[in-house]
Amino acid sequence: MARLMTEDGASNGARQPSSSPRHAASIRIEAVSRQFGQAIALDGINLEIKAGEFFTLLGPSGCGKTTLLRLLAGLEAPDAGTIELGGVSMAAIPAYQRSVNTVFQSYALFPHRNVRGNIAFGLEMRGQNAAAISEKIQAVSALIGIESLLERGVNQLSGGQRQRVALARALVNEPDVLLLDEPLSALDAGLRARLQVDLKRLQQQLGMTFVFVTHDQTEAMVMSDRIAVLEHGRVAQVGTPREIYEQPADHFVAQFMGHDNLLDITARDDHGVETTLGRFEGITASGDQLLLRPEALGINPATDRIGPRFNATVEECFYRGGITEYRLDCAGQRLIVLTTSHHTKQYSPGDTVTVGIDPASVSVLRRRGRDD
Repeated sequence: MARLMTEDGASNGARQPSSSPRHAASIRIEAVSRQFGQAIALDGINLEIKAGEFFTLLGPSGCGKTTLLRLLAGLEAPDAGTIELGGVSMAAIPAYQRSVNTVFQSYALFPHRNVRGNIAFGLEMRGQNAAAISEKIQAVSALIGIESLLERGVNQLSGGQRQRVALARALVNEPDVLLLDEPLSALDAGLRARLQVDLKRLQQQLGMTFVFVTHDQTEAMVMSDRIAVLEHGRVAQVGTPREIYEQPADHFVAQFMGHDNLLDITARDDHGVETTLGRFEGITASGDQLLLRPEALGINPATDRIGPRFNATVEECFYRGGITEYRLDCAGQRLIVLTTSHHTKQYSPGDTVTVGIDPASVSVLRRRGRDD
């Protein structure tokens, strides 16, 4: 196996990043189900994950995402269905023989070993010699940026440092697939945001297949090539971050992605639809609701802007740094509008305004997903 590259990609006999990943496997999940007593954790899951892809399993607690990760790792077996890694069925392959490593939410570092010893553990279990282990530890610690921590004890590390050590311990074995079970969830917001970017850059540099579990929508959108949104053990939607956010498949996905501007369609004809807010011309796609993305709405837009307009009253406003959130009452319908905070005009509760809607940003979606 080629050695891990260092941060500059030049020292320690390191391999250079390439367009075709050397340590990456595709994943095929077909009709996979898992049940615990009467509780159905996974209900006929079908997924295809490409080699070298950063793929995220996203959903609320209890949706089955961690169970699916454990099946990929070989820590549990499915009740039905097949799992293939790199085109090879995992049915008869135990966890210790799979080219898969896991970074757990708790990091699961060994408290009696220092950082170097934690990273070395998997290599020692494989019987590698001391020189090879030292070289690989040096390469992975340079890649992750933890060279100065190698002799420290685990109890001397911050949360972010522990996360990096856990990642290094998993990567040093050069698996074909790296599984990450909410590894950033215990970190503070600022550090979490920085490590999201670092982790994505690292995955791109290595070209390795990452399968990431999270319930955080922003985290999933920042890091992922594609996302699978899970609901009650089923796949509600698979797509790129933009597709999931801008074109949610149904009401559940829309709400989970943080959308509140959902209008019921009450009638339709060949030219448009009637909603609880009013009429929208040119909407002909089938569905039960309209989604109005909050950043695509405008307050008191220019008179030459094309699209429907509705009168509204400002109920609340919240300054969120780069953006300001307005909550409006529009004839009994609550609308949320996001504007940039340097907008030339700021509004206050009680102000009467006009809301303009960009027709190109309106999405039609189903109230429920498949089989519901």
